[in-house]
Amino acid sequence: MSPEELHPTRSERAPDPVRVAGLMPQLKADLLRLAAIPSISFPGFPREPVLEAHNLVARLLEGAGVDRVETLELPDTAPVITGEIPAPEGAPTVLLYAHYDVQPPGDEGLWHTPPFEPTEGDGAIYGRGVADDKANVMMHVGALRAWEGRPPVGIKIVFEGQEEVGSALDTYPSRDPDPFRADALVIGDAGNVRPGEPTLNVSTRGDAEVLVEIRTLAAPRHSGDFGGAAPDALIVLLHALATLHDGRGDVAVAGLRREPWQGESYDEDEFRRLAGVEPGVPLIGSGPLGERLWTGPAITVIGIDAPDVDTAVNAVVPYARAKLNLRVHPRQGAAAAQAALVAHLEAVRPFGAELEVTPLGDVGDGFAARTDGVAYRAAGAALADAWGSEPVEFALGGAIPFVSALQGALPEAEILLFGAQDGECNLHAPNERVRLDELERAVLAEARFFARYADEWEAAR
Repeated sequence: MSPEELHPTRSERAPDPVRVAGLMPQLKADLLRLAAIPSISFPGFPREPVLEAHNLVARLLEGAGVDRVETLELPDTAPVITGEIPAPEGAPTVLLYAHYDVQPPGDEGLWHTPPFEPTEGDGAIYGRGVADDKANVMMHVGALRAWEGRPPVGIKIVFEGQEEVGSALDTYPSRDPDPFRADALVIGDAGNVRPGEPTLNVSTRGDAEVLVEIRTLAAPRHSGDFGGAAPDALIVLLHALATLHDGRGDVAVAGLRREPWQGESYDEDEFRRLAGVEPGVPLIGSGPLGERLWTGPAITVIGIDAPDVDTAVNAVVPYARAKLNLRVHPRQGAAAAQAALVAHLEAVRPFGAELEVTPLGDVGDGFAARTDGVAYRAAGAALADAWGSEPVEFALGGAIPFVSALQGALPEAEILLFGAQDGECNLHAPNERVRLDELERAVLAEARFFARYADEWEAAR
């Protein structure tokens, strides 16, 4: 008998598709239970469901073999679930992250099924939070169950309950990095670019907001008597906002970083369908879509105060304001990008009027992954095992502030983003869904990642 047969590698002993398929009935049942809890973390919603979801997830982790499942309490933040499985001798440690809170359902009339009565159909489960992020909670639980609570790597757990609105956890790692210290981190708040196409997400954009205001008159004035000379605040504001983009729709603010994107992307028809762009309406901006979406800036007017059309009177508007959202290149500091936007707006003087520009707090830096380490290599191989094809590199346009905080606090750790979501899962939208085959393959991928990473780690030593 060969030495390899006497001492098979961890990868050779890793859970196989048959093992994971046998876990799926219970994983599905547990996901249905979890998704039925309306654990909305937004202000104004009851806190009890968030705590109920916390308690259920803690029990699921305990049942999956996690030792010392505890709660990290931070100011004004839903409780953070922590836990640990000690590493075998000489093995690396992997931190698993997910969140158990969800977005509000929005207009429930747009849902085909009640958002908090998770419903199975067409090989998927529909309901608010099933993809973002409760399926990824179950991915982690399932991978631990696949190893019967004894994976070949050490495990740390950080599951939060306030990701959707931001919390003190977003900045906590820089103040106390030890609870998060690990060799690799799997951020289960992501997924595949398309169903069935294994994906490693290698970057996220940063995020900042700016408030711009203008007062031109003490009060509204009759548009017949004063219009034509009295400065209209809304027109002043609109002229200022129009300077943020050039004639092609590209951001025209100096100092905002934009570079080519090298990974997988959408074609225009696919993007138009996913974004719901109306027929005949052109996309804005120029250049490849990946560059516009992930390695270039975006400025969106997310709110504007203006007189209501239905109650409008013939008067010159004395005051107007708008709130802007800025998305930032993964390697540009969000605060520096926010300052560039503020400087641009302060320099704009439509008709000679000066704007009041206020940078709003809670900026979040983007993230760019290392792609040359042993964990990244092991993750790529594990995803290929699970889906039967080589993974592609993709990016997330949204910010995950906690990830950039982890990168700053643990610069030597490799951070990996993959999971059970996919580009058509309708996260944050009506009829959110997770495909059960994607969840099953995500569980298999993570379980096999533990083994491949342990082998790669040992070989590199």
